Amino acid sequence: MKQDKGVYILDTSALLTYMEDEDGAADVENFLIKAEKGEVEIYISFISLTEIFYISIQEKGETEALRRIGLIQSLAVQVVESYKNLNMIAGKLKAVNRISLADSYIAALCRDYQGILVHKDPEFEKMSPSPEAYLLPYKK
Repeated sequence: MKQDKGVYILDTSALLTYMEDEDGAADVENFLIKAEKGEVEIYISFISLTEIFYISIQEKGETEALRRIGLIQSLAVQVVESYKNLNMIAGKLKAVNRISLADSYIAALCRDYQGILVHKDPEFEKMSPSPEAYLLPYKK
């Protein structure tokens, strides 16, 4: 996929960083502002919505989980649903790396869209090859 502008893939950790105002939230917000202005394109995997929803239910309850999904849907991001080539790339990444299924889909999206992964998940660093990344500060 050829792009004329910067392409960024937000990992679930980046979305949670933004929503929970953790270290790195301003970085994510800057990407979102650039996306609103049309300067960059931001994508998230369908599986990140699932992760945000279940993590939020577990930690904050269903009302907050629904609010967070609504927030994500209001942002200048495009949610990418599953498709054949993405499934094949994710399956291969999962087969050859010790990563979660969710992370295999997110990394596959980076590969297929030639995007830079915005994250703070050390699991991606174990991948071979690891996706090009913009690292957010890890939790202390």
